[in-house]
Amino acid sequence: MENLPSFRELDAQYVMPAFTRDMMITRGSGSTVWDSEGKEYIDCVAGIAVCSTGHCHPAVVKAICDQAHELIHCSNLYYVPHQAELAKKLVELSGLEKAFFSNSGAEANDGALKLARVRTGRKKFVSFIHGFHGRTIGSLAVTHKPAIREPFEPLGLECSFVEYGDLESLKEVIDKETAAVLVEPVQGEAGVITPPAGFLEGVREICDDHGTLMIADEVQTGMGRTGKWFGYQHTRVMPDILTIAKGIASGFPMGALVAGNGLEFRKSEHGSTFAGGPLACATALATIDVIEEILPSIAAKAERFRKGLSRHHIRVAGLLIGMSTGDRCASIRDACAEKGVLVNCAADGNLRLMPPLVISNIEIDRVIEVVNEAMG
Repeated sequence: MENLPSFRELDAQYVMPAFTRDMMITRGSGSTVWDSEGKEYIDCVAGIAVCSTGHCHPAVVKAICDQAHELIHCSNLYYVPHQAELAKKLVELSGLEKAFFSNSGAEANDGALKLARVRTGRKKFVSFIHGFHGRTIGSLAVTHKPAIREPFEPLGLECSFVEYGDLESLKEVIDKETAAVLVEPVQGEAGVITPPAGFLEGVREICDDHGTLMIADEVQTGMGRTGKWFGYQHTRVMPDILTIAKGIASGFPMGALVAGNGLEFRKSEHGSTFAGGPLACATALATIDVIEEILPSIAAKAERFRKGLSRHHIRVAGLLIGMSTGDRCASIRDACAEKGVLVNCAADGNLRLMPPLVISNIEIDRVIEVVNEAMG
């Protein structure tokens, strides 16, 4: 038989080399995945905080299969099965008023920028140093990291960046032309950076003083990741616009923005061919049902991680966990993988753990053992 090229050879020849990767994940169940060579891992990457209900949760798989037998796509030219039901659920969970669906977190943030501009009539934005909001032209314009933003400038949006947690600097740059301030309740891509007490409340107050909208980017922190449905719910703050993706549909590509205070797109102001399709909405509804069951357990699981890894001065926001490792991050990550635990290196040498919300105590204890050994 003729020798067929390996997936690595095919990838090298035909796929643009935008990613660095060294293995293929071929199967998953719960918090466990297997690679192409059959090796088993506890997955503390979870598709970068995407696989909230674990891999191939039976209720999610059933929802996908049942809907796929009925209707996969019909476009937003028509009322879409499950779409209004999901919108109602997100409104109830968030305390806001109306939803609009997208296919990703970057698209959700793009939509939020458009909504802020069109409803305020203002053009400028403020975001935070080390914040991450996506890689489309719009979301990249409000993403700080120079290495991924500057090669694509000019980006067409005027955005000022201030230190995360620095309310005085925010006061200095915000003005009557600022449409919105974008803020993550916890900076995930930066390595799980938590703000000082009162920071979100301060952002809300400053926005109110200037008639500026507050956009909470909960792409990574939302859908139960921090122990509540959304990170801002750990405070007294209510944003004007909320963006969601990652954990909303257990790995099915989906995002959403939810807005309050009468903010909404009017006819033909925004659109998307695939967004909020019947398959995505059915999957998201099943995901929400599963998260509702396990949400009360997140705080205890987070505390188990905190205690088990306490000697490394970890930062914990529910099941979003970070620790500083300097230039050792890659070697620690690789050592963990060798012992059967997948972890992720975020910005500036920060090790990041984002396990499925369904991870068990036995699995947590094994992760703690492996990470402690790798960290030394």
